[in-house]
Amino acid sequence: MSTIQKIAVNVAAVTLLFGLAGCSGMSKQDKSTVIGAGVGAAGGAVLTGGSAIGTVGGAVVGGVVGHEVGKK
Repeated sequence: MSTIQKIAVNVAAVTLLFGLAGCSGMSKQDKSTVIGAGVGAAGGAVLTGGSAIGTVGGAVVGGVVGHEVGKK
């Protein structure tokens, strides 16, 4: 794994951690959206070699999936 990939994964993990820390007043659907976006960002970063487009795209897709899953 290249240095850029390691940095992208670490940034995504820290972002997810801080996002979860601020979830105390959120609804279940909001929490699912944030978690999905964080996981999607990390996955997008890993799959695309740390590219910004892959990371943002993964976050968007993950956020949408998390939002839909949180509706139930």
